Parts: sequence; structure tokens; C-alpha cells
Amino acid sequence: MPEIIIVLQCLSQCLDKTSLGQLNRIVPAMLAMTGRVTMLGISRWTETGGSYRTIQRFYNTPIVWVKVNWFLIRHHLLTPTDTILIGGDETVATKSGQKTYGLDRFFSSLYGKPVPGLSFFSLSLISVKERTSYPVMMEQVIKEEKKPDKKGAGKKVKKQTKKRGRPKGSQNKNRRDVVLKPYLVHIQTMLKKLLALIGVDLTVIYCVMDGAFGNNNALQMVRQCSLHLISKLRWDAALYFPYDGPQKKRGANKKYGDKLNYNHIPEQYLKETTVTDGIQTNIYQMKMWHKLFPDLLNVVVIVKINLKTGARAHVVLFSSDLDLAYDKLIDYYRLRFQIEIVFTQMTKASTSAGFGGGDDVADFDLGIIDDDTVNQQFNQFSLLGKGGLIQALLDSVTELFNRGRNLTNLNLLVDLGF
Repeated sequence: MPEIIIVLQCLSQCLDKTSLGQLNRIVPAMLAMTGRVTMLGISRWTETGGSYRTIQRFYNTPIVWVKVNWFLIRHHLLTPTDTILIGGDETVATKSGQKTYGLDRFFSSLYGKPVPGLSFFSLSLISVKERTSYPVMMEQVIKEEKKPDKKGAGKKVKKQTKKRGRPKGSQNKNRRDVVLKPYLVHIQTMLKKLLALIGVDLTVIYCVMDGAFGNNNALQMVRQCSLHLISKLRWDAALYFPYDGPQKKRGANKKYGDKLNYNHIPEQYLKETTVTDGIQTNIYQMKMWHKLFPDLLNVVVIVKINLKTGARAHVVLFSSDLDLAYDKLIDYYRLRFQIEIVFTQMTKASTSAGFGGGDDVADFDLGIIDDDTVNQQFNQFSLLGKGGLIQALLDSVTELFNRGRNLTNLNLLVDLGF
């Protein structure tokens, strides 16, 4: 397939000539073969120069998969006029046993409770024009070990009643200078690596994350990377209007006005109203203070009201960019869900592939195995390139990379075209 060789030429910047030549032989074989994917099976489907030993050498070669992902995305999927977001989220894959590296109990939203398994954090580039997420980087999350307190072990501590009010002698703290927890430091390191990899090729302004990052520490983490955060606050977040009344002649100026009542939001902040199937949707936008954040927040409140029963519910979105329009803020946060399909692809396991032999490509150390049935999800989306060649190529390269034995191989390429 000469077209595949042309598509893969962009990888010459991150792969040596030998690895690129091996990849040019492996990918056509994986596009043609059916059934279980093993190194022996790949060698039987390759043309001249694709021996079993060659396949083994390729899998034993250290490759920076993040760069492979980025070069494929940059050359074949992104357009200069597109708006690009960075999307980040964590996924948990259930895993039994005791000896797997990083195995611990992590909270899973699917189960609604902590479950034993492995946790991964992924960063993707989200195309606003194509409404698509392109995963670039994924790393395993390791829980910090808690050191036992030897001094207080076995001793009963009397409960001390806290005095109301501010402790005497306490000083004001700068809420921009926060001490990040190891988990946020890990994510910030990933963000800086991704921005360094992108360089001047793309201008990224916004980082979109879910409600778990709707706090000041996460906001400062993103702002330190020169990005704006788009996330979600709690439904009962205590927000205050900026104070616009008369100020005292002495002392600090008052900045907190009336507290926001979500059931009675002033009409002057109403931006849009729609009614669909008996459900009225009101969208409000305003600049608000939160006492745990140092700066004003661009807040968008989406209120849904059932006109028959009167039942109502609301969602509170926010951004650190005060000039971002409400429709774009909602649209950008909605696009965050594109990354969820990546997690479906990664965390579904194939039982038949899991019990393969030593040369089975699908049998790798972490037990996270792709399921071929999941790939059918992506057939519903439009294909890229002439005759869907790039889509087919990326699916094949993904299967090749994700079924290796190294942890770095979890940097998924499967969704470059969904």
C-alpha cells in the first residue's frame, strides 16, 4: 500500500529509518489480517522484510509515542483555522490481583464508589470545527503512600472545640500562591510537556476539565501554564455579585455584594430562553465572586424547568476568561465529553485475547486490552482522507501500539479519526 507509506512519512521526524521501515511493513499486515493479533500472525501477513524477528525488534525498540501521536495529528487532522482546546480527564479500569504496578482503590463514576483497579489521566486536543477529540498523552496515576503517624499511634486524642471567628494573629493569604498536591503537580507536568510538544504550531487558550477540577487549586494549576480553565462548580456553590454600593472612607473596600439565589436570578443576566418538549431552558451569564477564588469568575448558569410539574434543576459552569461568551463556554464544555469515547475504547477488555501466549500482542502487563467490538463505534463517524485511508491506518496503528507491553503504549492513537 504505497498510500500508507506516504501517510507515515511524517513520522520520519520522530522515528529512525529502521523503525519507520518496520512500521511500513507492519501496518499493511494489520489492516489485512483478521482474528487475534500476535507477533507471529503479523509476521505471516507481512511482505518481504517482515520476519518474526523483525516484529520482535520493533516491539523492543523504545519509541516516544507522544511524538508519534502529535505528528500524525498535526499533519493529517488539524487545520490552521481551527480552534483547539486541551481536554483532560481521568479514567479507572477495574483490575483484580495484588502485584500489578499502581493497583489501588480509585473512585469510579460508573460504579459510584471506589473500586480496585488502575487509574490513568489523559490529555487530548479537541477540535471545535470537527467536534472531535485527538488523544495525545496518557499517563498512569499512582496514589501517594500515606506515612503512618508513629507518634500518635495508639493514643486517644481529645476533641478540642474550635473557637468561632478568625484566630488571633492570623494573616491574609494570597490565594494565587497555592501548594499543589502531588496529583495536580502530575497533571501540571503533563500540561507543560504537551504545550512544549505543540510549541508554536498551535495556539491553545483553554483547558477543559470536569467538575472534579472546579476548585481554586486546579484553576491556579492551569493558570500557571498560561491557559484559561473551563470547568463546572457545585450546584450549590456560594457565589456573590460584585458590590456596587457606597464604600467606607476608611478600611478596605467591600467587594462581596448579595449572594446569588439560583431560584431567583435577576432577569438582567438572562441571555437565552428556549422551550422544547415542555422543558424551558434559561441561560444566565454574569461575573461573580467566590470566596475561595482570588479573582472574578465568568459564570454561566443553565436552568431547566418542567412547565407541567414546576420541577427545576440547574448546572453552574465557569471560566477564568471573563470575556468568553456564554454560548462558546457551553459549547467548549460540551466538547469535553468527546474524550469519554477514548476511555470506552481503552478500558473494555477482551477475554479471549487476555489469555494469549508470550507473543500475543494483546497480552500486555497492565491487563488493559482493546475489544474489537468497541471499534465498531467509530464506524458511525465520517472517514478521513481518500477512501477512509487515514482512518483505517490510524485504527491499525492504534491496535499495534496499544497492544504492546510498555506502559507508554497506552498513548492511544485509535481516536485520531473518530
